[in-house]
Formats: sequence, structure tokens, C-alpha cells
Amino acid sequence: MKKYVWSILMVLAIVIVVIAVFQPFQPTTESVIKYFPIDETKKFDQAKTQLSFESETDADEYEVEWKSISDSNEQMYLRQDLSLLYVDGQLKGILNKWRENGQQIEQSSVLHGEDTSLYQAITFHHGEIHYPEDVIKSIQTLSYDQLYVVDSPHTPLESFHTAKTAEHREWEKTINHSIQQQLDYQWDELIAHFNIPQEKYIAVPLTDLYQYEDKPIPGVSQKDSTRILGQLWEGLYKNYVLGIADNKSTGHPIQSYIPLILFSKNADHLLVLFEDDQGKKEQLIQYYSIN
Repeated sequence: MKKYVWSILMVLAIVIVVIAVFQPFQPTTESVIKYFPIDETKKFDQAKTQLSFESETDADEYEVEWKSISDSNEQMYLRQDLSLLYVDGQLKGILNKWRENGQQIEQSSVLHGEDTSLYQAITFHHGEIHYPEDVIKSIQTLSYDQLYVVDSPHTPLESFHTAKTAEHREWEKTINHSIQQQLDYQWDELIAHFNIPQEKYIAVPLTDLYQYEDKPIPGVSQKDSTRILGQLWEGLYKNYVLGIADNKSTGHPIQSYIPLILFSKNADHLLVLFEDDQGKKEQLIQYYSIN
């Protein structure tokens, strides 16, 4: 009888070990986005970010739909989209979705708004492809959208993506000026705090990084620019999006202003400056390591 019980226990132990060994890979949100060499044979069939004025919920209130969509040309080991939303220069939301053996990702959120505002959303679309002999490659792209919502006591609520009329151009100028004043104040404080010689850098807000999809980062080739951007978003995800690892952190720097990217004019490194949700000033540095 003892021998029979012992045999059953041994079988159960083996089953438990087998289950542990063959449990499917479950990536965590803390370690998903990672840059690998670009796979020139794969691509995105579509990748876009959309901001839409949805409805007027009250006389001075409205809703804005924020959506990101991407579709790769085939299934990949891992697909992930990370989208950041800024309202009047401040971080208001994060959409982050990953999928194993995935091809298409769609995510959305509806935000309640009031008053005249500028909505800006930028999305990093990423795919990870695994080949035999531990060869790993990736694909990546950026998409962006912006939406101006005008709430004036003299006119009905209205919205536009790009100013096409004289009235819209005037609103665009007014809104941009107001936001830029606040951003410049925040960025100047960060630059002074870290004693950075501003004349040695080219300053670019994080929300403008999508422009480097079609042109290289200053001083480097397009190929190196793609790698630098991929590594930059890997660092932003780990050190900015996931928040500062302290006891007071709310998990991510909601309410913080748009980070400032400083590209060295020597084309050898970049800096990322931002302030977290607790007011702590942060500086990240990334060396290009160009061969």
C-alpha cells in the first residue's frame, strides 16, 4: 500500500514539473517593448492614431474618442502598441496593449472634456519576430494625431485637426501660444536644473518624434535613426511610462508635461528631460553607439 501511494505521489510530482516547464510564455507589461534589429521583410499594412470629436454632452462639455489601430502583414511572436495622450501639454492617458502571436491591435478610450483644448496623441507600434537559432528581429513605426476643440461663448462647440480658415488659424495660434508658454517654463527649469548647455542640442518635444519617420535624426543616417528611435521608445517605456519606482508614485506620470528630447549636435547621444507626477525632475541619457 505504501509503495502504491508513493508511486502516485511520484506521478503527480512529474505532472507538476511538466506543467511548470511547458507553461506558455506570459510577457509582463514591465518588459515587453524591446528594440531588435529591423526586419526589412516585414511591415505594417496600417498604423494610425485617431482623435475624434464625438458629441456635446452639455452646453460646455463634450467627449473625444482616442483610438490607435495597427495591422502587420502577418502574425508575429509579439505585437504591442503604446499610445500617449496629452491635453494642453499634460499627460492625460496611456493606452498599452500587447498580443502574443498577434497581427492586429486596436484600442480606444473616450475622454470627457470641457473648455478650449488641444489634444495630442502619439503611438509607438511595435512587432517582434522570432526566427530559428534565437534570431530576433522587429518592426516599428510611429503615428500621431491632434485635435483642437474650441469652446467659445460666442459660437457653438467646434473642432478641427488642421486650421484651414482664418478663424481656425487664429484659434490655433492662440492655443499653441498659451500651451508653449507653460511648456517653455517647465523645460527651462529642467535644463537649468541639470545644467545643460542648450546651445549644444536640438530640442524636440516627444510629441514631435513622429516627424523622424520620414527624415533622419540630425547628424545620423536613416538606418541609425530608426535604431535610435526604437531604443529611445524602449527607454521611455521602462523609465517614463511605467513611472518612477518610489513609494509615492501613482504608477505613471499622469499630469506631467510633455518630455523634451535633446539631440546632441555632435550626433553621439540624446537626453530626455521630464518631471514626474510627484514633481521630481528626471534626466535620461542614451548614447548612439554608431559603428
